[in-house]
Amino acid sequence: MDPPADPNTVMISDCGDSTRWLKYRADNGRPADDKPGGRRSITAEVKQQSDRKWKVTRFAVKEIGSC
Repeated sequence: MDPPADPNTVMISDCGDSTRWLKYRADNGRPADDKPGGRRSITAEVKQQSDRKWKVTRFAVKEIGSC
């Protein structure tokens, strides 16, 4: 959190697990391949706006195996 005493920016880190997920084609609904996903790092930056609401300003999903 930044600044620590009265934060207006928060970084959130997590690990997403798509191990049992498959990719599907939008045009016909069939699997795009037979490769399952895996564990990947997810990071989000959340900032407080002038109206005091919080908004995700950056979001990143890293490659499989990153966590």
